[in-house]
Amino acid sequence: MSTALTSGDAGASRKGHTGIIIATSLMLFSMFFGAGNLIFPPQLGVNAGENFWPAILGFLGAGVLLPVLGIIAIALSGNSVSDLARRAGVVFGIVFPILAYLSIGAFYALPRTGAVSFEIAITPLTGWEGLGASAIFNLVFFGVSLVLSWNPNTIVDSLGKFLTPVLVVLLLVLIGISIFRFDTISRTPTEDFVSNPAATGLLEGYLTMDAIASLAFSIVVISSLRHKGLGEGKPLVKGTITAGLIAGALLAMIYVGLGVVGRVLPGAEDLENGAGMLSVAANATMGFPGQILFAVIVLLACLTTSVGLITSTSEFFESLVPGLKYHFWVVLFSLAATAMATLGLETVLAVAAPVIGLIYPPAITLIFLALLEPALRGRIHFYWTFRIAIWVAVIWSALSTLQSLGWGASVIDPIVSWAPLQSASLGWVLPTVIGLIIGLILDAVRPHEPAPAPAATPEREAAAL
Repeated sequence: MSTALTSGDAGASRKGHTGIIIATSLMLFSMFFGAGNLIFPPQLGVNAGENFWPAILGFLGAGVLLPVLGIIAIALSGNSVSDLARRAGVVFGIVFPILAYLSIGAFYALPRTGAVSFEIAITPLTGWEGLGASAIFNLVFFGVSLVLSWNPNTIVDSLGKFLTPVLVVLLLVLIGISIFRFDTISRTPTEDFVSNPAATGLLEGYLTMDAIASLAFSIVVISSLRHKGLGEGKPLVKGTITAGLIAGALLAMIYVGLGVVGRVLPGAEDLENGAGMLSVAANATMGFPGQILFAVIVLLACLTTSVGLITSTSEFFESLVPGLKYHFWVVLFSLAATAMATLGLETVLAVAAPVIGLIYPPAITLIFLALLEPALRGRIHFYWTFRIAIWVAVIWSALSTLQSLGWGASVIDPIVSWAPLQSASLGWVLPTVIGLIIGLILDAVRPHEPAPAPAATPEREAAAL
């Protein structure tokens, strides 16, 4: 009798955990899926033309595969972003997490959610524009974001169980009706998609910033699953990885669908951007109700991303400055985002773009090193591997960023021009791989020492597995 009861309880527990993981994966999807994620795929669908499939696969590589690997890397390593970054040295361990969180938070992606919502969802429907209307909208938008972010342990319920399912259903309705209504149009690829469509698609996927965001969002996923009752160790690791895989699969399905909308929409090549394409598709298939549908999709996509960014960034800075609590940072970042979104993002974008270009290569390198080390099953403890590979990526991306800004280009060009795919902003890959191999050789011949236990910090306690 007691055995049957125990088995039944175990089955109920597994069923409950499955529901929690699904809700968490939907929450993660919504945190990833913001304005850029909505707009880039249809634009790619038009520009890639006959080269759509290699281009969209490249996009999925940067926009889906890398973020999922980032979630898995944090789950398997049992480290927070700061813990991982410190493996490359003290300076990188301090500077990289701050730049990463600010670039996906207060200085770029967060105010962009409000600015894009107003420009794409509100102004076309209402005709409202100008500083006053923008200020009122952003006060409301980030006020709602603040309320939803106030308790980080409830965002699985607010995002995963309510807002995200609505968002996904609305997206599927728009995609399904558009594909059913229109036929595929044969288009000649634009110049960037002719010779190397996969690499161009990969760079488009960079613009979602989700590879960097995954390192930050992992802490929210782990904390949420722990709060919902998943046990420490293997259950929590498995739950985190499963949530990442489900979110990634859903992202891939939606991205492909939105890309196909760009392929089939008549006259899409004459429209300025992906937002205009989806707006026209909604209006052409459903009339004015379609316009309302599109506005709701944009608002939900931006709102859910805003909540995820505020939550993860505030949790990080609370751990960085323990004297200032989580709610202080939530209020601060909400107010800062309101101000920047209201005044416009031109200056912010001019500053943010070089920073993003600078931190993406080391972020990707960090993810792969965090996955590679456990794959070697303790045979090699990475010391020089982290330091050499990461700093090669940092130096190369810094040189490329300076080159793109036109600073010292005559000196920098001969240094970086030899690398394959440098013209596609991927020249850092080969030098970083060479640095990784050198680091592996040095670590293989050095006396084996166990990895030192990371110092106990609030962030570590929240993320440790």
